Order: sequence, then C-alpha cells, then structure tokens
Amino acid sequence: MDLAAARKSIEECFERMRALYFKPVFDEWVILSPGAKAGGILAYVGPRVEEFRKNLAGDAEPLLAQVGGQKLEVGDFEFTIDGDGTRHDVLLKLGNGSYLVCNNTAKSMGEIRSDPRWLKAQAAFVDLSEKFRSDPLVS
Repeated sequence: MDLAAARKSIEECFERMRALYFKPVFDEWVILSPGAKAGGILAYVGPRVEEFRKNLAGDAEPLLAQVGGQKLEVGDFEFTIDGDGTRHDVLLKLGNGSYLVCNNTAKSMGEIRSDPRWLKAQAAFVDLSEKFRSDPLVS
C-alpha cells in the first residue's frame, strides 16, 4: 500500500469508529517512519500542528515503554492506559519501519474504554490492523 492509500484507510477507519462510538475516538494521528525525511513524520492530522514535533518524544514515552522489547509484526498494535492528555494512546505497525500513532488529546484510553461503545469502535481498529497486515505500507 502506498502512503495515499494508507491515509485513506486510516481516515475511513476513524470515521467508522466515530460512527460506532458516537464521537471521535482519536483526534490526532501520525504516520511515522523513523529515519525518513521530515523527521520521520510522513503524515499528521490533529490539533497540534505547531507543537507536535517538538513534543513527540515526551508524548510517546509511556507507549514506547509499554512496547519496548516487543517484536511487533505488521498489523500488530498496542494500546496504553497511560496515554492521558497529549501522550499517545496507541501504536500500530503499518509496514517495515512505519507506524501509526493515535491519540485523544482530551481523554485517556481508560476513559475511552469505560464507554461500552468502545468494544464496537475497537473492532473497526482491528479491521484496520488486518488491512495493513495483508497490504503493508511501503514508504
């Protein structure tokens, strides 16, 4: 899958999640490819355009601590409950060396999960992970 198709798949998934959850689950997402041009950021959608890059390392800390040492395969994902505020909530491996990182800048995953509609919205995210597992992002 190329970057344009990846973006479209992510946007469609998040729209489906919003419809199932009755409000946006994530208001910020980024496709990262460490070592790529533009500081590894291939795409960003969210409210913090100006400060996202400078806060990336700190905001990713809890999530990276949780996945540290794991060998993620394409399509694997990990949610953290420690991603409150601007700290990232989920990481999904999109391809060889590329990742989707998502965040809800107003709620933690614990708060999101406390709503029973989360289970249906989560199914849409799992579908997205399977899409990348069968057709990885080539960046």
